[in-house]
Amino acid sequence: MTGYSDSFLRSVLSRTKVVAVVGVSTNPVRPSYFVARYLSLKGFTVIPVNPAYAGEPLLGTKVVESLSQIDAPVDMVDIFRRSEAVPGIVEEALAAFPETLRTIWMQIGVEHAEAAARAEAKGIDVIQNRCPKIEYQRLFGELRMGGFATGVISSKL
Repeated sequence: MTGYSDSFLRSVLSRTKVVAVVGVSTNPVRPSYFVARYLSLKGFTVIPVNPAYAGEPLLGTKVVESLSQIDAPVDMVDIFRRSEAVPGIVEEALAAFPETLRTIWMQIGVEHAEAAARAEAKGIDVIQNRCPKIEYQRLFGELRMGGFATGVISSKL
């Protein structure tokens, strides 16, 4: 499903405090980097996850290899990986955060119906083929009309 109500998306973004970004890059021109950076600037605690950069500093913390290495409660897992990688990530997230996980968010172009159903069966909200940065900007009045296809980024950054 990709037709989510604004109230649902606003609720998810409002209640979320800690986001594990799976597939984050340390390259500042990559979408995963600037989404993670944006979320951290908006007050979310961002935990970067990528085995290729494990141990490297990013956004004031160190990149971890996998979700299972996170020893903090996580509300949302944001997935920047190909759709075929989603089932394993969802299973790891469900195992790693059984008490705190509330949302699996799959980035634009990322969808997996069976993994989504598995998470939803556990009471987890699932958002597919959307970007939390774009939705945050749109829903909280930061996305301006005109400019680039995704809008003009607020001067607050």
